[in-house]
Amino acid sequence: MQNYKMILEYEGTRYNGWQRQGNTDNTIQGILERKLGEISGEAVEINGSGRTDAGVHAAGQCASFRLETELNCDFIKNELNKRLNRDIRILRVEQAHPRFHARLNAKAKTYVYRICTADKAPVFTRHFTYLYPCKIDIEAVGRAADMLVGEHDFRAFTSNHRTKKSTVRTIYSIDTEYSDDILTIRFTGNGFLYNMVRIISGSLLMVGTGEMNTEDIALALNSQDRKKAGVTLPSSGLMLEKVYY
Repeated sequence: MQNYKMILEYEGTRYNGWQRQGNTDNTIQGILERKLGEISGEAVEINGSGRTDAGVHAAGQCASFRLETELNCDFIKNELNKRLNRDIRILRVEQAHPRFHARLNAKAKTYVYRICTADKAPVFTRHFTYLYPCKIDIEAVGRAADMLVGEHDFRAFTSNHRTKKSTVRTIYSIDTEYSDDILTIRFTGNGFLYNMVRIISGSLLMVGTGEMNTEDIALALNSQDRKKAGVTLPSSGLMLEKVYY
């Protein structure tokens, strides 16, 4: 049995997220498994590095899968791309170590959230940005972002209130850039909780507009109370940029 590693990109706008679901065929994982099954003649299970939600995009999603029959990597890539819609593209397929697992072996990830503060989003990137017309204090955003870098309990920044698992994560960096009315927030960390990036992005946006301040960010972090943090921004502005192994 051969183990494979696959890097792919997709626009998540019209899909119900990454994870295969019993009530819909419209997920990235489900579609890939069906297309791989057509190519290989086998039942295939694909493991992604993470479960991007409905509407979330990926520029560097990583997945792994096993086949009983060894197939050429370029053949798999080319045959998949022939069968997939234009908003899903396989970038690379390679043979992997027998024990490689796209989720379990991931060391870190980079996510990007983009917010357009103009009165209308740019036509050609409108599916990849969240439109929120406003004025932004980028220096305040940067100061608030710095407070969240490091190892913290991010319980206040997740929508999963009932989780019994640890909510401690390490954010290695949060880089902010504001240019041409686009606020770009880039997160790199060892792992992210459910909706964590979207909630932190919402909190930082509220700091930038004056609806929150850095003291509010510190209060939310220390309180571990979801109600103290900012809003959860829509999925449209979020992209998984890279997975590190």
